[in-house]
Amino acid sequence: MNYQIITQSAQLDAVCHNAREADVVMLDTEFVRTRTYYPQLGLIQLFDGQNLSLIDPTIIEDMTSFVELLKDTSVLKVLHACGEDLEVFHNSFGCLPYPMVDTQIMAAFLGHGLSTGFAALVENYLGVELDKSESRTDWLARPLTEKQLEYAAADVFYLQPLYEQLFEKITQAGWWEAAQQESDLIAAKRIKVVNPEMAYLDVKGAWQLKPSELAILKPLATWRLKEALRRDLALNFVFKENDLLTVARYGIENRHQMEQEGMDYRSVQRHSARIISIVKSAKQTPVDEYPHKIERLMDMTGYKQKFKILKDEVKRASQTSGLATEFLASKKQLNQFISWVWKKDRDPAKLPDVMQSWRLELFGEKLNKLL
Repeated sequence: MNYQIITQSAQLDAVCHNAREADVVMLDTEFVRTRTYYPQLGLIQLFDGQNLSLIDPTIIEDMTSFVELLKDTSVLKVLHACGEDLEVFHNSFGCLPYPMVDTQIMAAFLGHGLSTGFAALVENYLGVELDKSESRTDWLARPLTEKQLEYAAADVFYLQPLYEQLFEKITQAGWWEAAQQESDLIAAKRIKVVNPEMAYLDVKGAWQLKPSELAILKPLATWRLKEALRRDLALNFVFKENDLLTVARYGIENRHQMEQEGMDYRSVQRHSARIISIVKSAKQTPVDEYPHKIERLMDMTGYKQKFKILKDEVKRASQTSGLATEFLASKKQLNQFISWVWKKDRDPAKLPDVMQSWRLELFGEKLNKLL
């Protein structure tokens, strides 16, 4: 495996120029995400079939030529299990690689489990056993060891022959277009527009609270998300989710009670005054302005029966197509569909996954008639 380490803009320009001459390139990223809200990009791996480059975005000041490669519609970008990579690209460069296909998705269309790892597929198709001992590396640390660099390089070096084999098989099976559609869907779902005012709906356990308690949770969750974004901190490093729920449930207005409830001492020390202020203000919310109680799908009348009917139809589609049921429609995707019918009145602007692209033709229309 020959690779070059790219640390200067001029080197990057040359590498990306060559890559844009290719029809297909392999891409991967290494990043760190322990305490931060956003993933921190440590390394980019790029292989165009000739040149394998390890790009160091921590020291290259001008990444324009790489961004242009990401956006070049004449070059297909191949990634594996690309979800977090897409988030990294979007946060770092404000764009996504397009067009793009995910080899994990391609493998799923060929009967592999939906979350089959790269090493397992490489061993299966190429007979090569990859060393994954460096997967916990701090990719922001410098210098990176030779072993770490080789680990990173292998992720794109073996991706090319794997992609070629998968492409041949998936084309023969007739699923290539569907794999591209599914990769596009993953990309679209990965990029969320954050609305701080609705952050309380993402707090696990919020459905247990009464409207009066939700009136307290809502501004608390908004404050926590804004603080996380401002400081680039993971939400729970600002204030733990369970502690937020406890404050809202009991309407806690003093620091001593927070400490008695066993809340994180440093978070209480730093934020108790702000939280108390928010709680006191929220308690003045007029009753007619309380958020509605959060109604879970599973608690709605007839949910279990309807879910079973839909699940049975997905099983039938699985038997006829040869694709795994969880790949066709996960529990989350079926719930998304039920919610679309029951809560969103089949809004055409908010189509659920099963009512789009390849799923629609395969079984989506049948599900729509069943509900």
